[in-house]
Amino acid sequence: MDIICFSHLRWNFVYQRPQHILSRLANQFRLFFVEEPIFDTDTAFLDNTISREGVWILVPHLAAEMDDAARSETIHQLLQRFFNYFEITEYIFWYYTPMALPITNAFSPILVIYDCMDELSAFKNAPADLQQKEKELLATADIVFTGGQSLYEAKKDLHPCIFPFPSSIDKKHFKKSRTPLTDPEDQSSIPHPRIGFFGVIDERLDITLLKTIAEKKPDWNFILLGPTVKIDPSSLPTLPNIYYLGAKEYKELPHYLAGWDVAMMPFAINESTKYISPTKTPEYLAGGKPVVSTPIQDVVNPYGLNGLVYIARNADEFINGIEEELMILDKEKWLTAVDKFLEKSSWEDTVEEMLYIINTKLEVTPFTSSQKPKIKYV
Repeated sequence: MDIICFSHLRWNFVYQRPQHILSRLANQFRLFFVEEPIFDTDTAFLDNTISREGVWILVPHLAAEMDDAARSETIHQLLQRFFNYFEITEYIFWYYTPMALPITNAFSPILVIYDCMDELSAFKNAPADLQQKEKELLATADIVFTGGQSLYEAKKDLHPCIFPFPSSIDKKHFKKSRTPLTDPEDQSSIPHPRIGFFGVIDERLDITLLKTIAEKKPDWNFILLGPTVKIDPSSLPTLPNIYYLGAKEYKELPHYLAGWDVAMMPFAINESTKYISPTKTPEYLAGGKPVVSTPIQDVVNPYGLNGLVYIARNADEFINGIEEELMILDKEKWLTAVDKFLEKSSWEDTVEEMLYIINTKLEVTPFTSSQKPKIKYV
């Protein structure tokens, strides 16, 4: 049995939910990750490589002048030939984007899964017909997962088999930040206190809030890691105490995090952030760093309500939160509470619970971590 995933994100972009889940599923399934097309050729072809996690990455290359119908048909033909060559006959379709529906309608998967990680229609530059495509996908899907509790609450009445799976954590990876690590070269000369952020820098970041805080606290230093997308880089505040260090590999993040005093999540409060469940929240906490965040719903509950994250509703509260965290030198009690909260949270647990639901839907005997799967995976 194979899994074919269709994603709006590229595998080698920011390492986040799809990579965490699918790399673990690749231990039990042959897994193919279909990216959106690149328009750079006169002769269509399907590029394929294998990631270090064992995931096949498929990238259609097409001519730019094709209309939507021709593009969908061409990608369908490329995939059909690939399926035939690799003898892909029993397979699950796993969607991160409803926009892939036109290229997949002619296939016959044994199961259709929609992992709705975000409310994509609220993001900048979202396709005009995305909401309609999502309605079609919800009508087709056998199982729906959501990337957070608030997103589940918004969609729970739209499908009879829907389950919330909020952001989880690779604790072993980020706990490295609690031990002394070599400070990366581009961060080593930045003075303390350091307040850091890693993730995609886009319309979800409140750049006005960031600028205000940085202006009011010129002796603090703000470090942002990640690619800038969908917004003009020139719109970002440029102050002597704000450092944009660019995109970093997932394996590098603990080294940067270890050198911060406080982690921040200065998200804007708007439609694009209404249902987000930031993966970085438990990652910061596992790294042992206090976190100050704007009141994102899935951060307030459960992290704010459990006293694990300081919630700030404006610039002054954000500054107060950072000041309080900087003054707390003994964090043992807080770290104990963090570890207890994160104890049962892991991507391994998430994938196991997803597999339980999948196996049940397939009418296969479900399994637990102490049992081997009853499905024979290729």
